[in-house]
Amino acid sequence: MALKRDEVRERLLDLVEQLPVGSAIPSERVLAAEIGVSRTTLRGALDELVRRGLVDRRQGRGTVVVSHRDTAAPPLRMVSFAQDMQSRGMVPSSRTLSLTTGPAGPRVGRRLAIAPEEAVHTSLRLRLADGVPMALETMHVPASLLPGLGATDLERTGVYGLLTAAGFPPTGGTQSVEPTVLEAEEARLLGVPLHSPAFLFERLAHDAAGRTVEFVRSLFRGDRYTLVAELVLPDAGGRS
Repeated sequence: MALKRDEVRERLLDLVEQLPVGSAIPSERVLAAEIGVSRTTLRGALDELVRRGLVDRRQGRGTVVVSHRDTAAPPLRMVSFAQDMQSRGMVPSSRTLSLTTGPAGPRVGRRLAIAPEEAVHTSLRLRLADGVPMALETMHVPASLLPGLGATDLERTGVYGLLTAAGFPPTGGTQSVEPTVLEAEEARLLGVPLHSPAFLFERLAHDAAGRTVEFVRSLFRGDRYTLVAELVLPDAGGRS
């Protein structure tokens, strides 16, 4: 079952991406009525967009779009969850919580470069390391690439293996990472207290032809996952 905050966030992100920077979005009262959620739920989703630097609350203007940013990052190795955990000396496993097929919708369609009405497979999976929850992952894949996808296929082969077997092996992609905190259902599934720190990953994968084959959003527990990056000084003669 999809998480309520995720649904509200998707609607808000879709709205923000369509408005020019500097534009005010509708009031919380109007948005809550349009989306069909309480103002408390809506405010929580807006708070996350504020933390991410996409919108800002301004006196006399309400909530304003301040960025559509897609932060550039140094190149990283593109690995699956299983490969990542194995490289850390842990045994990976997954539990599929839901798997549905339906229209992509505006935002996911843009991410996958397909029409909003085109079908996508959407899975919610709990990712474990040494049998302990590590991440909560929402994955979107065009249904045309993997017709008849089942939960057993995902857990037995993994999406990269399935895409490779179907003739669409991922060859690269882009990924953003930012800090966040976990809401009630996310925290329950990951086995941590409410508002525990987490890393939010969003990744797009493409094949050799440049086709976008996957859009993934993952929440990693902040108390179990560590980010490590190699730093290189570009000018050995530079001064700090």
